[in-house]
Amino acid sequence: MKLFSAAEVAKILDLPDRRIRSFVRAGFLEPTRTRAKGLQFSFQDLLFLKTAKTLLASRVPPKRILRILSSLKRQLPDERHLSSIKIYADGRRVVVWDGKARWQPDSGQFLFNFDAKSVIRTVKLPAPPKRSKESLTAEHWFNLGVELEATAAEEAKRAYMRALELDPTLSDAHLNLGKLYHDGGMLKETEAHYRAAAKYAPRDAAPYFNLGLLLEELKRPREAVRCYEQALERDPVFADAHYNLGLLLDALGKRNEAFTHLRAARKLYLGR
Repeated sequence: MKLFSAAEVAKILDLPDRRIRSFVRAGFLEPTRTRAKGLQFSFQDLLFLKTAKTLLASRVPPKRILRILSSLKRQLPDERHLSSIKIYADGRRVVVWDGKARWQPDSGQFLFNFDAKSVIRTVKLPAPPKRSKESLTAEHWFNLGVELEATAAEEAKRAYMRALELDPTLSDAHLNLGKLYHDGGMLKETEAHYRAAAKYAPRDAAPYFNLGLLLEELKRPREAVRCYEQALERDPVFADAHYNLGLLLDALGKRNEAFTHLRAARKLYLGR
């Protein structure tokens, strides 16, 4: 498994190094320590720090974040990582969602909904049920892939692949993974993932548009035309699809059709 240095984590998440090390000192992260490379962080550590960053951005004070995380470590079973749950600010409250229940970790209050009205009831926090070792969801891995794309493309690929192992129908993961393969010149893999994205999100124009770009590159213009047409069937105001289709039709000698799409693209680009 790929590990990240403190400097890499700081760059990926745009977090100060001192903030990262404060979570280590508090015992919320247990990175690998090596004499040669220093602290080395895992994917799960990145997800955890991403959550902490979100709370900081919501103006939750750092000391309160530490108290909340300390409470959560006591409330969750040992085998469950903090990154496997969602933690977010809701006004002045910080709320935890584990897929089944919501509660406030610093007070132990569960949040219930009855007839569309939110009612807070104070209850004793029960011992959480035993969970499997794989506690990260496909959505967690997908979100991590999005975070990693700009700075660590290979690790983003691995995150998307892990998301697809957990949920092979996750169209956005197929689409993003296809783009990374496309950027790397791995065109066979690119086509497979773009087609999977189209299969699992049949109403989305983006997979068809991207597939059109790829097929043009592969010198398969007639297939590319059909993909751009399918993109426009799903999104008639997709300016780039009109433009690319217009150029392609012109190259194929279909001047009248080409003019129609190029004119439509121009109007959309100009906001008319």
